[in-house]
Amino acid sequence: MVSHDLSKHSQISKEAQDALDGKSKGFKRLLPFLGPAFIAAIAYIDPGNFATNIAAGSKYGYLLLWVILFSNIMALLIQSLSAKLGIATGKNLPEVAREEFPKPVSIGLWIQGELVVIATDLAEFIGAALGLYLLFGIPMLEASIIAAAGSFAILELQRRGVRPLEAAITGMLFIVVIAFAFQTFFAKPDIGSVLEGMFVPRFDGADSILLAAGILGATVMPHAIYLHSALTQRRVVGKTEAEKKKIFRFEFIDILIAMLIAGAINASMLIVAAALFYKNGIFVEDLDVAFSHFSSMVSPLSAVLFGVGLLTAGLSSSSVGTLSGDIIMQGFINFRIPLYLRRFITILPPIAIIASGVNPTTALVLSQVVLSFGIAFALIPLILFTSNKRIMGSLKNAKWITAVSWLIAALIVALNIFLIYDTFSG
Repeated sequence: MVSHDLSKHSQISKEAQDALDGKSKGFKRLLPFLGPAFIAAIAYIDPGNFATNIAAGSKYGYLLLWVILFSNIMALLIQSLSAKLGIATGKNLPEVAREEFPKPVSIGLWIQGELVVIATDLAEFIGAALGLYLLFGIPMLEASIIAAAGSFAILELQRRGVRPLEAAITGMLFIVVIAFAFQTFFAKPDIGSVLEGMFVPRFDGADSILLAAGILGATVMPHAIYLHSALTQRRVVGKTEAEKKKIFRFEFIDILIAMLIAGAINASMLIVAAALFYKNGIFVEDLDVAFSHFSSMVSPLSAVLFGVGLLTAGLSSSSVGTLSGDIIMQGFINFRIPLYLRRFITILPPIAIIASGVNPTTALVLSQVVLSFGIAFALIPLILFTSNKRIMGSLKNAKWITAVSWLIAALIVALNIFLIYDTFSG
């Protein structure tokens, strides 16, 4: 059976202790702390991001680039709070919630958490299956089964320890980076317009606000908030408050690097869509249509790179979703099922939806609505706990961090309520 314990890090702990004691220097000192944020960052570039970023870029050009920058800054703060909770308490967010909240509340949070994981799997399996369909012409149902097998293979790496899993997922992250770096080069965007879109916040009507909410909903993922606290909770154990502070400083660098990479990928998706589709008056909502246009407007290689990026993002993020589901169940209700069994159960709804013939991009958008609904249930408890000195000790949030966190939470919840209302009101 695959080990569920993401905290078996004896070799990492030895290397980290040398770093904390000052026995290692330079990059070698940072190395033991790199990894958790890269796993969490995969959630920030899942296929839902492809759909929202390309739609935004093709409809409004570079207008909403600032939303990606703003979303990434918010993600940096949110993921740092989650990592800090794990370091300070030795527990993940669902475990702390189970201890702090009444049992009925924990059970309710577990149920909504499982719905979040199902929505996550839907987006990621559709993305991976669509990537296989676009690249090789494999029908969507067969492609989804192949994608499922691929996600099992990634989970199998956990048998070999946390480092191989981190290395594999980080490698897949960089495949997406390379794919979109070339895409951006081929698209030849206007640098002045890119900078204006990045640093001049503005909207253009209600539809642009809706797309901005979609970008935000596809960027800040509730399952990544739960998972990050588990990835740091016993990875490196601080013996003193001073050591815990040092560990958090190192982990913050990990988060900063990973979020910069994820933000650059999301920005490049929108930039490519703006430079190619918006410039030519083409509004693209479906990813298969985007693939076709890349081939005809740039080159077949450009289309292949897009398909490879979509496939890689879908496969890697589906495995991360499974790990998150394990943390959610174990934390909220103190129960676990074998990871492979969980993987099997969670692939059934996406495969059933794909088999029903639903438009893949429509299903992606609906999955983002469900994920948007789940953000508040992860974010609000996270802020409450990390602002509590009894729980956090010396790593308790500074007052300004708490204030900014509540502002971000209010903004995210308001935008996602708007997104949900607009979706169901038509």
